[in-house]
This record gives sequence, structure tokens and C-alpha cells, in this order.
Amino acid sequence: MKSRLAILCAAAALWGCKTTSPREISAIPSGTPADLAPTLEQGRRLTSLFYQGEMAQLWARMTTELRSALGTEQNLAAFQQQVAAQFGNEANVLDEQAVAYPSIYLRKAAFTKGDLVLDIQWALDPNGKVAGFWVKPPEKPAASRFLDYRTKTALRLPFAGTWYTFWGGRTVEQNRHAVAVDQRFAYDFLIVNEKASHTGAGTQNSDYFAFGQAILAPGDGVVVVAEDSAMENIPGQGNAVKPLGNHVILDHGHGEYSFLAHLKSGSVRVKSGDRVTAGMILGLCGNTGQSTEPHLHYHLQTTPKFGDGEGLPAQFFSFIADRREVALGEPIRGQLISAK
Repeated sequence: MKSRLAILCAAAALWGCKTTSPREISAIPSGTPADLAPTLEQGRRLTSLFYQGEMAQLWARMTTELRSALGTEQNLAAFQQQVAAQFGNEANVLDEQAVAYPSIYLRKAAFTKGDLVLDIQWALDPNGKVAGFWVKPPEKPAASRFLDYRTKTALRLPFAGTWYTFWGGRTVEQNRHAVAVDQRFAYDFLIVNEKASHTGAGTQNSDYFAFGQAILAPGDGVVVVAEDSAMENIPGQGNAVKPLGNHVILDHGHGEYSFLAHLKSGSVRVKSGDRVTAGMILGLCGNTGQSTEPHLHYHLQTTPKFGDGEGLPAQFFSFIADRREVALGEPIRGQLISAK
């Protein structure tokens, strides 16, 4: 379903809202961390309010920014009526999950009309306000002939310290990049504390914990492209004209090329033709290109040309994910990761 009211809201959106009550899920899925239980419960409550047409309660829970995007409470009500008319009632909850930062609830459900499946997502800000919402058919990952590929280059994490995997994994739910052929296995990394990726209101790039952090060469290689002319974005505003912003592309050999994007203006320390070794500083984390907050975008692909290659799985060696040692693996959304 395509609607102007299907809103994607994510702190680092590097890309992303029945007339009868749904089947309620009373138990927390087994294995769910205790700190995610409140997000699951809030998501279920918000979904129930939407299905029941309780627009006044939903509207009161939404941020000023989301209200502005939706326009009016009447628009929200019209959208709810459109969903009910087009898809019917929820018949069965197929899956649900929560993400710690930002607090996101995702629900996949089957509906009564046409045996359709829809994704429902709610994004909550640190104050519990609804900052983003969508209802839409699920997207599918791009086809890939590299699903069983093993990275040939010895890749280390491209940073020091502990970072949060905002997008990472092989499903669209885990990784919004998965719908693109060239970024099929891409990652977005940022730094968070218990509640957010920034101090204060997050209106300045300097408010963000990742801003200015060193970005390292993930492996040995030769610099193919080193771009450093893009200006910093105001948080919340991306630059679609230069989607990578300031970036470095490395040729590792073996037909593997690393892309490290959204670097800080004036921070890139290498130039085309330079030979680098794993761990060398390439630049600093910034907020340039199609980026709404300071973070690092990383992906591996088959060519050095952006948008004209096939994504490759990037398996990093010797790192810690959620306090567990990983000898070789691919970080997934929601994990806190650091080099050993």
C-alpha cells in the first residue's frame, strides 16, 4: 500500500504507521530482554488504539514533528479507515520484536482481506512519544548470488570503542539497506548511551557521541576515492545530491571494495592512490550526505562505483557483540559491538 501517511522515522534513517481489536498477545516472547518488554507493551497498545480508531489518544501521544508530517488528526483517521477498508481486520500476528535504540516496535501480521501480510512499526522517542509510524506491505531483500559468500579480506571493525549497530543483518526488518542490490549487506553504526545517541536536544552535530570519532581502515588496501568536499548537515536534514557525503572507497583486491561514508567535513586524511593498512585513520565520523545524524555507513561490494555493483557480506574478525566474543561474524541490528 502506498500512502503519504506511511511515515518512516528513525534516528539515523540513512536511510525509513481494523476497526475491531486484534488478537492480543499477553505474553512477552521467550528470550526477550527485560529492558525491551516496555517497548513491546507500548507497541501493542498503540497498535490496538489504531485498530480501534482511537485517534484522539494516538494524536496526543505523537511528537510535534510527526503531527506536522501527518497534517491533522483527521488525516490520521482517514488513513486508519483506508487500512481497514483495504485490508480488513488483523487475523494473526506472525511476528513481533522490539529494538532498544531508538525504541522501535515492529509487528508483522496477516489480515482478513486477500490473505495479505502487513508490517506495522512504531518508533518512540526517549520521552515515550510516538516519533514515527507506518503500516505497509513488507519489503523483500534484494536478490543476491552472494548469500553464502565468505569475505576474503581480513576485516576489522572500522572504529575503536563500543558502537551500536543501527542497521545490520540480512532481513529488511534488521537492515533497511537490504532492499538495494549494492548495499544488500550494509551497516550503519553510531554511538549511544542508555537512552539516546546524543546529549540535550540533538540539534547540533557536536551533541552526538559519534561525531568526530576516528574511522579506521577495515582492511589493507588502496584508496580508490577520497571525497572531502561535502558540508555537514543540520541534524534531521540529509543531502540527497551527494548521498555518500564525504567518503573513502578502498580496493582490497579479491574483487572486494569497502565504502565508508558520511565522514566529517575536512577530516579525510587519505587521497586516491594511497596504500593503507588495517586500523589506519581514514577520517572522522560526520554527518554529510544522505544522513540525518552523525554515524558511519559501511558496506562491501564488487565494484568501486557507488550504485553500480553487488553487495558482499562483510564478516569482521575478532570482535565483541553484546559482551560475547565473535571470532568471525556479521553484526546485526541492536548489537553493541567493539573490537577485542
